[in-house]
Amino acid sequence: MDSFTTSGMVSGEPRVWLRFEGLALFAAAVWAYSRTGLGWPVFALLFFAPDLSLLGYLAGPRLGAALYNLLHSTIGPLALGGAGLATGHWALAGVAAIWLAHVGFDRALGYGLKHPGGFALTHLGRIGRLRPEPRP
Repeated sequence: MDSFTTSGMVSGEPRVWLRFEGLALFAAAVWAYSRTGLGWPVFALLFFAPDLSLLGYLAGPRLGAALYNLLHSTIGPLALGGAGLATGHWALAGVAAIWLAHVGFDRALGYGLKHPGGFALTHLGRIGRLRPEPRP
């Protein structure tokens, strides 16, 4: 791989730790959701909602990466959860917990934040199969 495709990617032991961190985030978010009193069908219905951001890739990798990263970073759900807790709106806190669970689940599986060079390039390393280099 050239430096463009590996720039900004974590490898080795830190990558393993980041994936365990994702697993811990998933577990904590599922536990937090269980405390909201909302039903599990809601959790199942909304769990993969952040993946709708993948539709951005239809307009190209730069927009696709930006939308994916917007919905797969912890900033949005933490802000939403904080707003829900501060105002006593448990539904907001519940949606935030589902969103955090999704982010943690993806990170545990190795799906990191995307680089604009393509869907397979993430901060946790390349995902998917490596395609052979074209021959000259």
